[in-house]
Amino acid sequence: MSITELNLSIPAQRVLGTLAEKQRTVPDTYPLSLNALLAGCNQKTCRNPVLELDEAAISAALDELKDLGLVSEVSGSRVVRFAHHLEQALAVPTQAGALLTVFLLRGPQTAGELRLNCERLHAFADISSVEAFLVELAGRPAGALVVQLPRAPGSRESRWMHLLGGVVSEAVAAGGEQLRSSGNFAELSDRVAALEAEVAEVRALLARLTG
Repeated sequence: MSITELNLSIPAQRVLGTLAEKQRTVPDTYPLSLNALLAGCNQKTCRNPVLELDEAAISAALDELKDLGLVSEVSGSRVVRFAHHLEQALAVPTQAGALLTVFLLRGPQTAGELRLNCERLHAFADISSVEAFLVELAGRPAGALVVQLPRAPGSRESRWMHLLGGVVSEAVAAGGEQLRSSGNFAELSDRVAALEAEVAEVRALLARLTG
């Protein structure tokens, strides 16, 4: 697939990121039903920005992604379920897939933030290993998948952003500062809330299996 074909809408980015995230964090519930996908896209933790998508928006996003070979329906279940093909379609390793997933869900981030936010998807040994994959994604002969953004005034580190939604505008790039300025406490609260949500999902699954 050529990167020039990709200009994913915001809902499509959120749907693709959510599918890729849930495959790794709650594999027992993956592939996702439309209801599970709706809940994952609209959750208030680990998302920037927080969205309120309805079923029509999710369905349209799924159609967009299916046309590009990034998502497919999974048969063999009474409920229609959906699976992503992020790594296969873009020909990237799982480590790079984890980085792209976090970009799709959280927007622009520094290498340090990416390492922290990827913990549940892939445990990078250090920031240098994150940077190595970012450089590889930015220099792909088939087309860059990420770009390093200009360093903001007063910032010690540069942020990076994915290019699956096309060229990064100044407004989108600036939007990542909102998450950075929220402070470490907000980030920690985000992570705790995400873990609580995962525990609740697992408990619900166990209840259905043992009920």
